Amino acid sequence: MKNLRKISQGIFLLIFLFLFIQTESKGRDDLGYPVKIFLDFDPLILTTTVLSAHHAAKTFYLSIIAAGITLIFGRVFCGWICPLGTLNNIVSSFKKWRTSAVNREWYRVKYYILIFLLASSIFSLQLVGIADPISLLIRSLSVSIYPMFNYSVRAVFDSIYSSDIRGIVNVSEPIYSALKKTLLSFQQPFYIQSAFIGILFFLILGLNLVEKRFWCKYLCPLGALLGLFSRFSILKRSVSEECASCGACANVCQGGANPDKKEEWRDTECLYCWNCDDACPQNAVSFGFSREKVAASMDLGRRRVITSMAAGVVAVPLLRVNPLSKSEFIHARLIRPPGSLEEKEFLKRCVKCGECMKVCITNGLQPTVIEAGFEGIWSPILIPKIGYCEYRCTLCGQVCPTGAIKKLTLEEKVKVKIGLAMIDKGRCLPYAHSRPCIVCEEVCPTPKKAIWFEKAVVKDRRGKEVFVQQPRVDLDLCIGCGICEAKCPVVDSPAIYVTSIGESRSKDNRLLMDRY
Repeated sequence: MKNLRKISQGIFLLIFLFLFIQTESKGRDDLGYPVKIFLDFDPLILTTTVLSAHHAAKTFYLSIIAAGITLIFGRVFCGWICPLGTLNNIVSSFKKWRTSAVNREWYRVKYYILIFLLASSIFSLQLVGIADPISLLIRSLSVSIYPMFNYSVRAVFDSIYSSDIRGIVNVSEPIYSALKKTLLSFQQPFYIQSAFIGILFFLILGLNLVEKRFWCKYLCPLGALLGLFSRFSILKRSVSEECASCGACANVCQGGANPDKKEEWRDTECLYCWNCDDACPQNAVSFGFSREKVAASMDLGRRRVITSMAAGVVAVPLLRVNPLSKSEFIHARLIRPPGSLEEKEFLKRCVKCGECMKVCITNGLQPTVIEAGFEGIWSPILIPKIGYCEYRCTLCGQVCPTGAIKKLTLEEKVKVKIGLAMIDKGRCLPYAHSRPCIVCEEVCPTPKKAIWFEKAVVKDRRGKEVFVQQPRVDLDLCIGCGICEAKCPVVDSPAIYVTSIGESRSKDNRLLMDRY
C-alpha cells in the first residue's frame, strides 16, 4: 500500500503540473482543461464561497465528490492526491530523521485556522485563498516559481548560445527549442511580489525540515476540514492484541496521529498512508470497513474555539475600516479584469489563486498589494504599463474557479469597459512639445477608434508654425484596455494613462452619469 500511495502521489502531482503548464494561451482563445479542476474538487473553497457570496460555480460541486470519498476512505486526499502534500513529502525525504518520533500538540492550530476562516466567511470576508493549499500552490507557482524557472532556463541557454562554442550550441539549441514547446512559457513573465510570494512558499516547504509534513499536520485548513469529515469514515484503522507497543508505527506516521497509543489515537490526523501497516513487525495493524468507533474523542478546547470564532468575526470590521471600503471612495488604479463582478461581490468570491494572472498573455494582470485593502491582497489588478488587456482575449474568465471573473464570449468581452484613458497634456508630445505623435491612435483596437485627433497649428521655440494632431478620447468608445498607455513613447510616466472610472461593473464609478 505504501508503494501504491507513492505511485498515486506521483501521478496526481504530474497531472497537476501538466495541467498547470497547459493553463496558458496556445495561440487560441481556448484553454481546454486548465489546472482549476483541482480547485473544483476543493470542498473548503466551496464552503467558504457559499458562506460569503451565497453562490458557487457549478463545477465547484465536484468538491462534493472529494467530501464523499473522505466520508468513505478518510483523509486519502491529503495522503494520496494533494500536490502540495506530495511536495511536502518530497522535501521531508531530504533529511534523515532520528528514530524517535516528534510529538507536538500543535495539530489543533489548523482547526482554529479553519474556524477563523469559516466565521469570517459567514460575514462575507473571503480569506480562504490565502491559506487553502491548492490555491496557495497555484498562486506560488504562477507568480513566483514558474517565472523563476523560466528565467533560469532561458538565462542558461542564452549564456550557452553567447559562448558561441559550436559543438555545445549545436546540441543546446534543439534542447532549448523542445523546452520552449513543452515546459517554458511563450514569453518570460514578471510579477510584482514575486520574491515575497516565493519566499513564503519556500518557507512552507522548509518547515518540512523541522518536522515531516509540518504544514499538513499543523497549518492546513483544508486538512482540518477533511479531518472532521474523516471522523465519520467507514474505512478505519484497527490494532490487534499482538501489538507490542514498540513504537515503529509512530516513527513512520505522516500525520502525527499517535498510532502507537491506542487510547490517544487521533483518526482526524490519519492520512491513510499505510506506513504503520507496512512498518509493524507483528502485523498488528490493519485497515477495514467498520462503523465501530475506535479513536479518542476530539477536544479543541471550548475557549479556544470561541476565541477562533471571535477572531474571524472581529477580522471583518478590522480589515474594512479603511477608506477603500467606502462606496464613495474609488481607487483610480484598481483596474480589474474584464468580466469582474462589482468590487464587493468580487472580493467575496476571489480566492487569489493567480490563474488569471498566469494566462494573461500580456503579463498585465498582477497581484495587488494594498490597492484593494488587505482583504483583497493578491487579487488581480491590470497594470497597463506592464501589459494591456488584449482586445480579443477571454482567458481570465475561463480559468476563474469561483465566478469572480465571469466567463465572457468574445462578443460580450469587447463591449465591457474596465476603465477609461486620460491624456496628460503636460507630457503628451503634440500638446507639450509641438512634436507629432500618433501612436495611441494607431494601437487603439476598437473597430471605430476610441482615440481621435484634432488638427492644430502650434509654434515651436523659433516661432515656426507646426501642424500636429492632438489626441482626444471618445468617452463612449474607450474600453480602458490600456494598450495606449503600454505603447506610449513617453515611457517613464506615459502621457496617456488608464483609470478605473467608467468601468462597466460599477454604477457609481462614472465620469458622466447622464450617459448611462
